[in-house]
Amino acid sequence: MSDQQNVYPVRDDFAANAWADKTKYKAMYQQSMDDPEGFWAEQAKRLDWIKAPSKIKNTSFARDNVDIRWFEDGLLNVSANCLDRHLDKRGDQTAIIWEGDNPNETKNITYRELYARTNQLANALKELGIGKGDTVTLYMPMIPEAAMAMLACARIGAVHSVVFGGFSPDAVAQRVIGADSKLVITADESVRGGKHVPLKRTWTPR
Repeated sequence: MSDQQNVYPVRDDFAANAWADKTKYKAMYQQSMDDPEGFWAEQAKRLDWIKAPSKIKNTSFARDNVDIRWFEDGLLNVSANCLDRHLDKRGDQTAIIWEGDNPNETKNITYRELYARTNQLANALKELGIGKGDTVTLYMPMIPEAAMAMLACARIGAVHSVVFGGFSPDAVAQRVIGADSKLVITADESVRGGKHVPLKRTWTPR
């Protein structure tokens, strides 16, 4: 563990367009401590809701009944909040900056492209019979398609379960079975630190 601290100065033009400066951040933090329910009710207005919540929080910290619920009667689509709401003003702006194992391999993906490819995958999942409440295991490299798969699952109400690419075949199988996954999305291989990891071969049921 290192105790080294690095300070990276922010350009004035970038800071001028920041959503919150230090003063606003401190004020927001204090409000969240003084009135957490009111604070989060206000923050919830920044999201697009299908059904706006009337209950902000419902919590119990009793030893025999720990139960924490936020916005429990609200309904939203995370994928729509991440993508659709940004298309009009930010459609051609960059949503994902991806860098491969080789730092010379990069890719910028706009909100519009991410939206289109996410919908394409969401429709493919529905064609395969995946629906609301179904679990999809993602056994994938750190590539843009992994984010698209997560957003596609959220879009149709499916649950995504991410499995670490370094697990053994038995460990992968246990997690797929344990999550009662109806589908596994994977890739031929992952590249990490110059090493090729055969994902599909590791997962393929024997």
